[in-house]
Amino acid sequence: MKYIDEFRDPVLAGKIFSEIKSVTTGNWVIMEVCGGQTHALIKNGIDQLLPDKIELVHGPGCPVCVTPLELIDKALQIASIPDVIFTSFGDMLRVPGSKKDLFIIKSEGGDVRIVYSPLDAVRLARENLDKKVVFFGVGLETTAPLTAMAVHQARIEGLKNFYLLASHVLVPPAIMALLGSPNNRVQAYLAAGHVCTVMGWEQYIPISEKYKVPIVVTGFEPVDLLEGILMVVRQLESGRHEVENQYARVVKREGNRPAQELINKVFMISDRKWRGIGTIPRSGLVLRPEYAAYDAESAFGINDLSIEEPTECISGLVLQGLKKPYECKAFGLKCTPQTPLGATMVSAEGACAAYYAYGRYNDGAAK
Repeated sequence: MKYIDEFRDPVLAGKIFSEIKSVTTGNWVIMEVCGGQTHALIKNGIDQLLPDKIELVHGPGCPVCVTPLELIDKALQIASIPDVIFTSFGDMLRVPGSKKDLFIIKSEGGDVRIVYSPLDAVRLARENLDKKVVFFGVGLETTAPLTAMAVHQARIEGLKNFYLLASHVLVPPAIMALLGSPNNRVQAYLAAGHVCTVMGWEQYIPISEKYKVPIVVTGFEPVDLLEGILMVVRQLESGRHEVENQYARVVKREGNRPAQELINKVFMISDRKWRGIGTIPRSGLVLRPEYAAYDAESAFGINDLSIEEPTECISGLVLQGLKKPYECKAFGLKCTPQTPLGATMVSAEGACAAYYAYGRYNDGAAK
């Protein structure tokens, strides 16, 4: 299949591995931002086959993982209301709140439904005018246009029973927050190809220049990731810090302008709390005033809820590249996909879920 098989070619992958080994002389810490990239790296054993001088650490590009605990609890409160149809992508249903998750709410009689598009929630609102339909909009810039389209469509149709519980986050401010931390140890980044498909890669240029770090926009197949790592290592070894685009078959410098215009039409940038990390300035999207009638937090009067995160879960440190999942005392014991302490164990893009699924339990298993 075009653009699939050739990017899983073991012969080509072997050649890139050899080239990475030949050019690597220094010790380098590289962060892949996206949780989808983390799973691909772990599943294909790329982290184990790289030279010992290269350490891969895992970033906060898993939107499910960084959705704050109080927002999960807000979702649970809304989903428990009798006349509400609460809709979400499937990966949010097992994310633990302070006491329950959406699956438990569903088992207790809440009308919780999995949808495959935000527009499915708009359709439900259209078909159930006697119900309040809420869509839990969680995602990076990648899915923000879809959420914006749903809200915009609800407004066009004049629907009064559709609401959005928004948890969209932006990647560049998170990278800057990590680079500005006194605990930062990351020297280069693999940027998420799907985010840059929408937003382009121009916004990474000032970050690379300010912090003097290489940033390479990278795809998700094994050859993509290996080529991205090679491009980063070449920059590090030569002392360069530039933005490069490995994922050129999909990503353009300017991104998808119509998608960006739709995001900007419906949303505006705001500070956003990230689970396990804290508040990052200008890192989230909230509805513009003209779309405020669709804001679920205001409509259901739950703006001010605040919850403390469990101290035994180190997912925040994992998302900052400071710890590996197996360094958590609860990993694989008290914290499993069936009994998760944090979202990184249940999300399809969570680093802890990847380590658990592929048996990475100790220092000898992964770098």
